[in-house]
Amino acid sequence: MAARRISSLLSRSFSSLPAPLFSRGTNPTLVRQISRYSTAVEVEEPISPPVKVNYTQLLIDGKFVDSASGKTFPTLDPRTGDVIAHVAEGDVEDINRAVSAARKAFDEGPWPRMTAYERSNILLRFADLIEKHNDELAALETWDNGKPYEQAAKIEVPMLARLMRYYAGWADKIHGLIVPADGPHHVQTLHEPIGVAGQIIPWNFPLLMFAWKVGPALACGNTIVLKSAEQTPLSAIYAAKLLYEAGLPEGVINVISGFGATAGAALASHMEVDKLAFTGSTDTGKIILQLAAKSNLKPVTLELGGKSPFIVCEDADVDKAAEMAHFALFFNQGQCCCAGSRTFVHEKVYDEFIEKAKALAKNRAVGDPFKSGIEQGPQIDKKQFDKILGYIRSGIECGATLETGGERFGDKGYYIQPTVFTNVKDDALIAKEEIFGPVQTILKYKNLDEVIQRSNASRYGLAAGVFTQNIDTANTLTRALRVGSVFINCFDVFDAAIPFGGYKMSGQGREKGIYSLSNYLQVKAVVTPLKNPAWL
Repeated sequence: MAARRISSLLSRSFSSLPAPLFSRGTNPTLVRQISRYSTAVEVEEPISPPVKVNYTQLLIDGKFVDSASGKTFPTLDPRTGDVIAHVAEGDVEDINRAVSAARKAFDEGPWPRMTAYERSNILLRFADLIEKHNDELAALETWDNGKPYEQAAKIEVPMLARLMRYYAGWADKIHGLIVPADGPHHVQTLHEPIGVAGQIIPWNFPLLMFAWKVGPALACGNTIVLKSAEQTPLSAIYAAKLLYEAGLPEGVINVISGFGATAGAALASHMEVDKLAFTGSTDTGKIILQLAAKSNLKPVTLELGGKSPFIVCEDADVDKAAEMAHFALFFNQGQCCCAGSRTFVHEKVYDEFIEKAKALAKNRAVGDPFKSGIEQGPQIDKKQFDKILGYIRSGIECGATLETGGERFGDKGYYIQPTVFTNVKDDALIAKEEIFGPVQTILKYKNLDEVIQRSNASRYGLAAGVFTQNIDTANTLTRALRVGSVFINCFDVFDAAIPFGGYKMSGQGREKGIYSLSNYLQVKAVVTPLKNPAWL
């Protein structure tokens, strides 16, 4: 039943389309509380993925090549920790090669000199190829990342195609303005491609983040060097290969797999990169911004961490609110930057809400993400797995009530039981820091003024959810919450046209929609004298 409910929520939501670890000492309280836990599905022997890994090299200047060093690194199956494939490990020299190819493609190649209509057609052909290869892309995403195959195949890959069609539509609608001057001058503004764009994407939504960055950059006529996350390199390589099949000229997109401290740092500090876009943690975002500033002051778009409040008001339909709050937190194994990870519930409905939240978590279908009906697969890797369990221990140690979950699920891979904490205080680590896992923290509040103050008392400001039947309450909260997105009686609605980004330490700039185009354009003013003009 839970699987059907959450699947329905996902369909509605998308239809428009390094933290501290803690000691591992035995905790008798934890043992007693976890003994109550049960789950809907047991982990079985892993299902063989319906896809082969054919591309593991770097993609530079339209060709698959080995890394300059010849090094590779393993990408792992989070269901088991076993090696899927060995992937080329890009380093400084490979970033230099990729940037040189992108620079040549921009300065000398046909891409920025094509008509916008021709660029649009290439992006449309790419969207067609995405749909043709939907199942392969989804299988690679699930195998490398651990997210449910049904989520990847029915939601995320179709969204990738939708986003590319959206940006294809923008390609021939980007233009400047004629500006009236105070004297006899003709003034026009030109919107020009910015040049070589460096892009660093995360591991939680590899294909969608590929689309959010590559789509607007290409629509505006730029060339790209993209570094994939070292945890999930496979789908980006495959998608870029399809772009070349669609007719993209050589060198326009270059994909480097490698590590942040080497390949990522080299890209962020490269003097020939004109613009940088990064999605990841706030701490890494700070480093990226410093490297960009210390090199050539390249502009940077940052989409960073979050600790989003999900506010359940006293007039809410508690059944629906509990389901939406469950979805807002547990979607994608809780590995979502805007997850509704602080669930504020009004005191009048608090006890009722807790019982429903516990039931939803206990009935959540956890298991092999290739199995039909599974809602939650494994976490991305052992580092994230250990980090989440460390936060769970800290929640117990600080006095919060563990209602359900709290341990690993099964004895193989990086699965964690859906976990719910109640009686959480605002100063607890689980209420302040980004857990990035399937851990719901439920906090009680008394009135709107209080919940506004507590919601805003965070260094993050990425998103918020509000569940109410009162339009005045919704309007009050919408304007008071210092976040980039507010979802009213819904969550995670990521239509291609809806801008996304954060306040405060959740980042700068916006992705998706018309606002994303400005990230990849320069504005040039051109002023020409007019001799004896008939009008001004």
